[in-house]
Amino acid sequence: MIDFGLPLLIGYTLLPFVFILLSNYLFGNTEFANYVYGLIALSFVSKLSEPKRNNFLKSIFNKDKYNKLRIIENVIYCLPFTLFLIYKKQFILSIILNLSVVIITLFNFSTNINVTIPTPFSKKPFEFTVGFRKTFYIFPIAYFLTYISVSVGNFNLGVFSMLLIGITCFSYYSKIENEYFVWNYNLSSKEFLLEKMKTCLVYFSLLILPIIITLAIYFFNEINILIVFLFCVMLISLQ
Repeated sequence: MIDFGLPLLIGYTLLPFVFILLSNYLFGNTEFANYVYGLIALSFVSKLSEPKRNNFLKSIFNKDKYNKLRIIENVIYCLPFTLFLIYKKQFILSIILNLSVVIITLFNFSTNINVTIPTPFSKKPFEFTVGFRKTFYIFPIAYFLTYISVSVGNFNLGVFSMLLIGITCFSYYSKIENEYFVWNYNLSSKEFLLEKMKTCLVYFSLLILPIIITLAIYFFNEINILIVFLFCVMLISLQ
């Protein structure tokens, strides 16, 4: 939040509302929300299974305390998802999700992939190159949601996939690049920022193009709404 320039008090206040808003949007626009929601929760909790982190905890606590700590922290991380599932009366899924996060405590695995993933962004290094390699799995999910939106005739789900990519690209600019990347640009500060904005628009358009084309073909009557949302998502990515 600090990297985004957002005061912590405002950020912590808005976070629950944003979480509830996105959760409601997901459940209100797809019949597959249960499965998507569960996978999102598990991917969030799995960050706590890093081997280095847990080896450090094992060196501090005995086996019983370590196991209790891991279970408690996984359940706490999963708590927002659990409460929302209970609110939606998805009691069975809530139980399965919590059992899953408890079972995860038995395993340590790295969520970082050491394979170099090729990107089409090599001519303009840093934000999109680094960001895409860290979040590449989000794009197949977004494209699959677009496929589902077309299959079930749900335009709103397609719009959600656009927003998902927009927010993902927006997150690429939370990390400030090292000085030696800036040295690649022999530009004034104004020209440098304009170059950054142009790069963002071009690469974001490239990533979102399959969704735009698909929605424009299958939901042609909603083309005006699609254009409005496209500009809104572009504004989000430029922030």
